[in-house]
Amino acid sequence: MPAVPHEEPSSPRGTVIPPALDLLDRFHEIATRHPGRDAVVAPDGTALSYGTLDKRVRRLAAVLAAAGVRAGHYVGIALHRSPGVIEVLLAVWRAGAAYVPLDPAFPQARLDQMIEDTGITTLVSADRDQSWPNGVQVITLNETENETGPIPLPAVPVPSDAPAYVIYTSGSTGRPKGVAVSRGAAAWLIAAMEESGIFLDRPARVAWNASLSFDASVQQWTRVCRGDTLLPLSEELRTDPAALAAHLHHQHATDLDVTPSHWSVLRDRVIEAAEHFPGGLRLLVGGEAIPASMWRDLADLDARSVIHATNLYGPTECTVNSTAGWVEGADPHIGRPLPGVGAHVLDDALCAAVEGELYLTGPGLAIGYLRRPDLTAERFVASPFSPPGSRMYRTGDRVRQRPDGSFAYLGRVDRQVKVNGFRIELGEIEAALTEHPAVAAAAAVVRESAPVGRNLACYWIPAPGMSADPEALRHHLRSRMPDHMVQMSLTALDTFPLDVSGKVDLAALPEPTEQLSADDAEHLPDGDVETLIAELWQELLGRERVLANDDFFALGGHSLIALRLAAELKNGLGVVMPTRMVYANPRLRDLARAILAYSDR
Repeated sequence: MPAVPHEEPSSPRGTVIPPALDLLDRFHEIATRHPGRDAVVAPDGTALSYGTLDKRVRRLAAVLAAAGVRAGHYVGIALHRSPGVIEVLLAVWRAGAAYVPLDPAFPQARLDQMIEDTGITTLVSADRDQSWPNGVQVITLNETENETGPIPLPAVPVPSDAPAYVIYTSGSTGRPKGVAVSRGAAAWLIAAMEESGIFLDRPARVAWNASLSFDASVQQWTRVCRGDTLLPLSEELRTDPAALAAHLHHQHATDLDVTPSHWSVLRDRVIEAAEHFPGGLRLLVGGEAIPASMWRDLADLDARSVIHATNLYGPTECTVNSTAGWVEGADPHIGRPLPGVGAHVLDDALCAAVEGELYLTGPGLAIGYLRRPDLTAERFVASPFSPPGSRMYRTGDRVRQRPDGSFAYLGRVDRQVKVNGFRIELGEIEAALTEHPAVAAAAAVVRESAPVGRNLACYWIPAPGMSADPEALRHHLRSRMPDHMVQMSLTALDTFPLDVSGKVDLAALPEPTEQLSADDAEHLPDGDVETLIAELWQELLGRERVLANDDFFALGGHSLIALRLAAELKNGLGVVMPTRMVYANPRLRDLARAILAYSDR
C-alpha cells in the first residue's frame, strides 16, 4: 500500500457537503457490480461474497418484515462481532428499521432497561434460551438461514432523517441515554471520511475491532457499504496481540481501528507484522486522547512507512467522528473538522475564543437522546453560525485552536471521563453505588499511576450499622453496569474530605487502600498457578506483594491489564484464557481455580 500524502483532512469550517447516497443503496450497487468480491472474511478464513451477502440480507429482511418489523421500529441486536451480524444490520435497514446493540456481555437489568426505553418488540440473537422481557419475540440467526423462507421484498424506502441506530452511553444521573442517529448522518460519515482521504479510493481490507455497542463500530462495519472487505475480529483474536498480528498479516489487512489504550498492548506485535505489509498499515486511532509519548512514537513509525496513523475525534452525538488529523510532529492534536462540520470554540458567554468549549454543527449531528427531550434541548442548542433552525452540539470538551486551524484537546468541562476508550459518567457509578442499602454516600474519580495508567477509584461511606463489604458492592454493580464500569478499586471511608463550599473535595481523596487480611499467612499464594498469577499481578499492577485473596480490580486492574495478564498466562501456562475469566473471578485464588478447570476441559 503506497504511503498516503499527508494533507490535513479538512474542509472550510461550516462547509456543507451534498447529501450522501444512502449506505444501503451503496451496498446494493456494489453487490450488483462486484458480486464475487469478498464482503466478509471470518476469523477462520471463510469468505462471504457480496453477491451471497446481498441475497442473505434480502431474505432476512423478509423474515423481519414477516415478524412485524416496520419502518420506524427499533430492532435489538444481541450478537457479538461476526460475519452473520453484518447481514442482520443491513437487513434491519432494508426493512426500514433502526438497530439497537444489546451487548450479550451487559447485565440483563441494563439490557431490559434499554429494551423498555426503545420499545423493542423484536430482537435477533444467537441464543434463544436467554431470558428477555415479556412481549419481545426472538429471531435466532440459524432461523434466518432457511432459503425456503419468505420471498425477499423490495427495500423499504426511508427518509434520510429516519433513525439508523441507537447507541447507549453512560448517563450522569444513573440512567444510560440512547443516542439516536439518522440514516443521513451515517451516510455522511462514510462520505466525509472518503472526501478527506482517510478512507482509500480503492477497496480496503478492514479489521472490525470495536464492539457493536461502541460507536466506533459504525465506521468499521459500514465500510462494507463502500466495497471494502470486513475482517471481524473474535474476542480471542483482539485480546491476543500475537495472534491478532499474525491474523492481520495473513489476511492482508490494510486498516485497523484502535483506542490508544488497546494500541499500547498491541503495538510491538502489530509493528512486527506491519513491517512486512506493502506500504505499512493504516491505523485509525480514536476513543480517547493519545498520550504525547505514543503520538511521537506513531509519528516516527509513519516516517518509516510502517504505520500511517490518523487521530479521530468525535462524540457519539455527532456520528462517531467530527475532526481528524494525521499523526505527525511532536504535539498531539485532534486535527481539523471533517467536511461539512462546523467546529466553534466558545467561552462561557458563547463568544468565539481561542480556548474554550467545543461546539459542533453539521450533518453528523444526531437526532437527539431517545425519549429525553429535556436532555436533548440541553445539549443540542440553537446555532448562531448556521441557517435559522440549525442546531449545534455542546461537546463538553475543552480545546485550544492552534495557528494551523487544528485543535488541541485540553480535557472536560464536566465529570465525564474516558477510561480505556470507554465513555463513563462518574455520576452514574455514584448513583448505582448509593442504591445499595450499605452505602450512605459515594464518590468516584479517575486515578493515574504507573504502570496501571488510568483507572477508576471509588470511595464510599458505609451506612450506619452496615458492614464495609466491598464484595457485596461489586456484585451489586455487576448486576447493573457493564464490565468496563465495574473495573475499579473500592475504598471505605469514615467521612469524605470537604472543600470550603462544603462539597466533596475530590482532589483530596486518599490513595485507594489495599485490602489485607488480618492474618496474611493464611492467604499466601499456594501452588504453581497461584504463584505465577501473583508474580504477574505484582509486575503488571506495580505491587510489592499480592495475596491469594486479593482482588484484581481493587489493586487497580482494568480491561487492558487483564488483556496483558491473559497474554502472559498463555506464555507461562500454555492456556489461552479469555479475559472475561478475570472479570468473573477477580480474586486471585478464584482465578487460579477457574484457570485449572478451564485447562482441564
